[in-house]
Amino acid sequence: MSRKILLVEDDAATADFVATGLSEHGFVVDRADNGRDGLFHATDGSYDCVILDRMLPGMDGMAVLGAIRAAGIETPVIILSALGAAEDRVKGLEGGSDDYLTKPFAFAELLARVRLLIRHGQGRSAAAPETRLACDDLEMDLLSRKVRRGGQPIELQPREFRLLEFLLRHAEQVVTRTMLLEGVWDYHFDPGTNVIDVHVSRLRKKIDEGQARPLLHTVRGSGYRLGLDG
Repeated sequence: MSRKILLVEDDAATADFVATGLSEHGFVVDRADNGRDGLFHATDGSYDCVILDRMLPGMDGMAVLGAIRAAGIETPVIILSALGAAEDRVKGLEGGSDDYLTKPFAFAELLARVRLLIRHGQGRSAAAPETRLACDDLEMDLLSRKVRRGGQPIELQPREFRLLEFLLRHAEQVVTRTMLLEGVWDYHFDPGTNVIDVHVSRLRKKIDEGQARPLLHTVRGSGYRLGLDG
């Protein structure tokens, strides 16, 4: 069976070169020339590998990558970019890509890397990607970045969205301050501020105010828990 590749590249010459080469080696290649179309294709979970440019119109490549991973899609991703500084490569890899190849590149190297990623990816879960999180009547759509409670929309700032996503992924569990610092703020030390308290207070006001069943609870001496009380 032919392997399917999604190529997200806005430079027509580069896209033609890569797509032609991959097709000649037996791959089925779908193309997108902007970030939004690339994300739309990537979220159906049917690809064996995604080749993703970083600088894309419509939606930046790193934003596309973040949305793919936030949706629980584990398709191997290789970033293909002219941004080749060490900090750019580190950002790409830490942002969720499996490999990073800088332009200009040799097609033979790209082909070898794609084949390697596909072999490694064969052991990954084939489960359907998770695109929605929920707790009681609180729902989060990871693709549209929308949150609703009881069907009513809730407007969240980016950090509040990330905090709620973390809590939803650990619903009915006690989440410690250390877990939040590492999982939401990427801190591996205690900054000695009340940043968590401030954001939790804001989030609680947005999701629980006026509700008969509060969901965000403080667990004294331990942290926080998202779920129905009792």
